[in-house]
Amino acid sequence: MGLALLLVSCAREGEPGSAPHAPGSAPDAPVTARVDPSASAVTSFGWTVTVYYTAVESYHSGRPTRVTGCPVIDCVRGNADLGTYPADFVTAVKDEGTGRTAAGRYLNWSSDTGYWLDAAPRDTAGRPLRPFESAAADRNVLAAGSRFAIVDCGREQGGGSIAADVCAKLRSVRWVITDEFTPGLGGPRHVDVYIGEETGPRFTDSPWYTTLVNATLSTTGP
Repeated sequence: MGLALLLVSCAREGEPGSAPHAPGSAPDAPVTARVDPSASAVTSFGWTVTVYYTAVESYHSGRPTRVTGCPVIDCVRGNADLGTYPADFVTAVKDEGTGRTAAGRYLNWSSDTGYWLDAAPRDTAGRPLRPFESAAADRNVLAAGSRFAIVDCGREQGGGSIAADVCAKLRSVRWVITDEFTPGLGGPRHVDVYIGEETGPRFTDSPWYTTLVNATLSTTGP
């Protein structure tokens, strides 16, 4: 397959925004870890956890913007006409990596491939992303196939508390590393977690569009 998907992380600077993906500020506290011998899990502290999601065209507006790229997944840097979409939807796709169009197809983007149309949002290996399961990290931080749970949500970047229902959901599932960051945009103690499609307009103003800082993870190898 001619696709090399590299996930790009979403920057948060206190308030949600649509800045190009860049790592959130890593806390200064050193990483400490302990091994749970009964589960062979490692609990470690001081993580940044950023959510990413699939944009939905019907929730977006802006001037009509033509997109060119690949009409199929097995293609790199194509120049086919992929359609015309609202400007802020196109921006969201580039920021988050994927968006569902009004026609039901997925407009995806990666730093290696550019834009392409697909039947699903994809992970690094070309498999469909799974909401509240798929996650991303630098390969030298957590290898592909590593699993983790969020033990403690820490705080928001601005110092506030994570919304209780958001934290409870993020903590209730086991995540698996299938994606990786664009080189240079991940960093140590940083993971992204995929939460599926946005649920309404102005999703980036909702509690779900968040970054956890000083979070605690429990990880196991692939």
